[in-house]
Amino acid sequence: MKVIRKTLAVYNGTSLIVRIIIGIAIGMVLGFLVPQATWLGITGTLFVGALKAVAPVLVAVLVAASLCQGNAKLDSRFGLVVFFYLSSTYLASFAAVAASFLFPLTVTLPDNLSNAVAATPGSLGDIVRELLLKLIANPVEAVSQGNYLGILFWAVIIGLALKRFAEEGTQIMMRNLSDAMTQVVRWIINLAPFGIFGLVFNSVSESGLDIFVTYGKLMLLLVGTMLTVALVLNPLIVAVALRRNPYPLVFRCLRGSGLTAFYTRSSAANIPVNLQLCEKLGLDRDMYSVSIPLGATINMDGAAVTITIMALATAHTMGIEVSLPMALLLSFLSALAACGSSGVTGGSLLLIPMACSLFGIPDSVSMQVVGVGFIIGVIQDSMETAINSSGDVLFTATSEYVRWKKEGKRLPAFLEGSRNKHTGS
Repeated sequence: MKVIRKTLAVYNGTSLIVRIIIGIAIGMVLGFLVPQATWLGITGTLFVGALKAVAPVLVAVLVAASLCQGNAKLDSRFGLVVFFYLSSTYLASFAAVAASFLFPLTVTLPDNLSNAVAATPGSLGDIVRELLLKLIANPVEAVSQGNYLGILFWAVIIGLALKRFAEEGTQIMMRNLSDAMTQVVRWIINLAPFGIFGLVFNSVSESGLDIFVTYGKLMLLLVGTMLTVALVLNPLIVAVALRRNPYPLVFRCLRGSGLTAFYTRSSAANIPVNLQLCEKLGLDRDMYSVSIPLGATINMDGAAVTITIMALATAHTMGIEVSLPMALLLSFLSALAACGSSGVTGGSLLLIPMACSLFGIPDSVSMQVVGVGFIIGVIQDSMETAINSSGDVLFTATSEYVRWKKEGKRLPAFLEGSRNKHTGS
């Protein structure tokens, strides 16, 4: 027992990031050395499953509890964070157009279409209709299926109803339930190194380095554009809003959220991680309990990049000349479509045929490009999710800190420190 206690003490006393890096290293080594030991990857499956299971209930409880107690403050900060979400998604799609024009690529279409999914949206109208239907979905169904638009809608309705009729005992019960769910999330995230180890092992053992040979240039263009969005465009938005060096906040979000999202490959599964990061950043829980799950639905920078670049690569492959006005129209369409893409693995790929239809490309061809997307998904979808999910925290924190500045409240030391160093004061 003493050995177990000492081991746990050392484990819990080590930084989570250090533990995750160790898990990544061990997963990569074993993935190359013993790829046939598939049972090693079960920890990754269990970790993602646990996150996906707890996230819908956590969001529903947090939002309803906040509204029930009359503490919810969805004021101008909420409108600002939605503005940031949409602005960054549009800028990402424009960046993807620019990248595709600077580095036009063609793709090698696979003969095997077994990975391509046939049930793709037919038009932008279909996506809007689907979003509205998700909004009013059965609340139990919404929680069981991870439909965060429906969860938010019904949590707000139920929370407001409880606020009007609930007695003090009910409010205390809701607060205790909210705290209990938050603790469950802490326990799950504490096991992240084991989960990340399993996910890395699965990726390396299944894909190896083969995908870099056939689709290296396409992946390089996708990853390069996404990194430009994450390290240039998004920091620019934060810098304009806060008048501070944005990179201390950007790197905290990438390290605390992007790293786990890269391996879970699911914005929905990363919601509990983001909620805990917001707590560490000192943000208002009444605010981030709504903005984070909403961001998993509408803040889709990486998805906009994927849809735009893959659609333009398809056009180049088919020998279709794309004019600048048509490309800008594509970027607008891609940004809107990205906001409706699913918060699960490969969600943005299913919107490629809709974007390709703008150039008259038949489904028989665009579905082959979806197949290419699934082949390179181990890199593309990982990067996409990391950019999307870390941006949720980045813009939630930015909108909160904008309010702090207006109220004369000191910003966190890591932001104020960077300002003093920058100004030489």
